Amino acid sequence: MSAPSVNLSPSPSPSPSPTTSPVAPASNAGYALLILTLINLVNYLDRYIVAVALPGIQKEFGINDTQSGLLGTMFIVVFMLASPVGGFLGDRYPRRLLVAGGVLLWSLATGASGLATSFVALLVARAVIGIGEAGYGAVAPSIISDLYPREQRTRMLAFFYIAIPVGAAAGYGLGGWLTQQYSWHVAFFAGGVPGLILGAMAFFMPEPKRGAMDGPDAEAKLPFMVGLRGLGRNAAFWAVTAGYTLMTFSIGGLGFWMPTYLVRERGMAGDSAGFIFGAITAVAGLLGTVAGGWLGDRMDRKREGGGLWMSGIGLLLAAPCMYLAVNLKEVGPALAAMGVAQFLIFLNSGPINAAIVNCVPPAFRAFAMGLNVLCIHLLGDAISPALIGNIADAANLRTAIAVNALPVLLGGLALLLGARLFREAVPRARATA
Repeated sequence: MSAPSVNLSPSPSPSPSPTTSPVAPASNAGYALLILTLINLVNYLDRYIVAVALPGIQKEFGINDTQSGLLGTMFIVVFMLASPVGGFLGDRYPRRLLVAGGVLLWSLATGASGLATSFVALLVARAVIGIGEAGYGAVAPSIISDLYPREQRTRMLAFFYIAIPVGAAAGYGLGGWLTQQYSWHVAFFAGGVPGLILGAMAFFMPEPKRGAMDGPDAEAKLPFMVGLRGLGRNAAFWAVTAGYTLMTFSIGGLGFWMPTYLVRERGMAGDSAGFIFGAITAVAGLLGTVAGGWLGDRMDRKREGGGLWMSGIGLLLAAPCMYLAVNLKEVGPALAAMGVAQFLIFLNSGPINAAIVNCVPPAFRAFAMGLNVLCIHLLGDAISPALIGNIADAANLRTAIAVNALPVLLGGLALLLGARLFREAVPRARATA
């Protein structure tokens, strides 16, 4: 089955006839998927070390919560602005070279973060990390889509995105322990080492042909302006991106501030807060991502957009759990609510990203992913860490975190709309082919 093409195709010409995707994935798909997943794990490990190192950084540099939030915002701003450029290059040049170069750059910058002797120097290092991650984040899903047929993509992308909770948990846990035992500088030094090894390995990763799993009619090359016009008319893409943006706004800020919340509002020690929140993230995120990949494929086989519908329901249910997590007085029930919320949110990792790569032509997937990254961060977690810090300075951190359940609720509604648009587009595409 090929990806839907009417309103989802960048060309105004009639859609090509649907073709049958190859039944089996590429012979070297498993190796490439493993390398990309390990890199993604290190990606999130490096991102979240700063969250548990934050109390030590604040003490050393004498910065307030609003300034601290800028450490998250600076990384995200640079990452989002560089991502469409990475996607543009990924549609035209060997993607493994972009992956390898990006990983090496951000790993060196992570290590350099530990050498920072001022707040400004640390901000610069976080900016360079954003550049490196942009060279990887936009192209990795497009590589996976060319390694596996459509009926397996949600599961394979879910496997890839398992690295998010596991990597975040490793960042919280390892970063918290190293910061407590040694210093936040050592935590950054240790975080940079795995990426240097994986970056070197990525140079030898296989490079699949663009559209290899989308049938013989799939275009391997597409003029940029033609693809851009088609993407502008792609209603399903924009609805999914809107839901993803609202979700990212909330969880990006929460991921940055939650360890500090547990220390400040719940009275936990710094290393305990990082370990506990990391463990909750790892377990809930791992289970949610795996369940989302499996259920998403099953729902998509029953009807187009089924995985997106499941994602929307998941966010609608996650919103009240997020609110309860910071309003329940007892620590145990609050942590349980936090775990349920994360499970429901991580259900979306595979279905949302599979919907994005499936609703655009193979020759334009890397740029579409890069543009999606720009949107979800520009209006999402680029502003939420600093905004939460600002609200916390004006009121308190508990209040600042509690109001972030609302974007998750709205994101669920947007994904339900995306599921309807995705489902409605496919029959029209087949009817006019």
